[in-house]
Amino acid sequence: MIEPKDPVLSADEIEAFRQLLERQLAESHDAIQAADTGTVMLDQTSVGRLSRMDAMQQQAMAKGLKERTQRNQRRLQAALTRIKARAFGLCCRCGELMTRERLAADPAAPFCADCQDEIEEEKRNQ
Repeated sequence: MIEPKDPVLSADEIEAFRQLLERQLAESHDAIQAADTGTVMLDQTSVGRLSRMDAMQQQAMAKGLKERTQRNQRRLQAALTRIKARAFGLCCRCGELMTRERLAADPAAPFCADCQDEIEEEKRNQ
């Protein structure tokens, strides 16, 4: 693996990532609240079968979106915890510094690109 010339993040860069993570976390809270208000109760005597099926499908999709958003919230919270612990930018698997490009692409990424590739390969081989 080729190491960047200056892999250490500056305090300003870490603060910028913290602000970005907090903004993303706030947006995910808003998305969950919007998903919660989208639940519809149908009166089965006044709505046709296809309308009920469509509503059930929409509710299932909203539930899936909510679950993905909650998983993302946990990732964002974990990244903010790493900032507080002064471990932000370190791979949670190998402990090596992650590249700025990796963090810019996904500030909540817990693993460097090499470890992420290894994890995905292990999952494929299971």
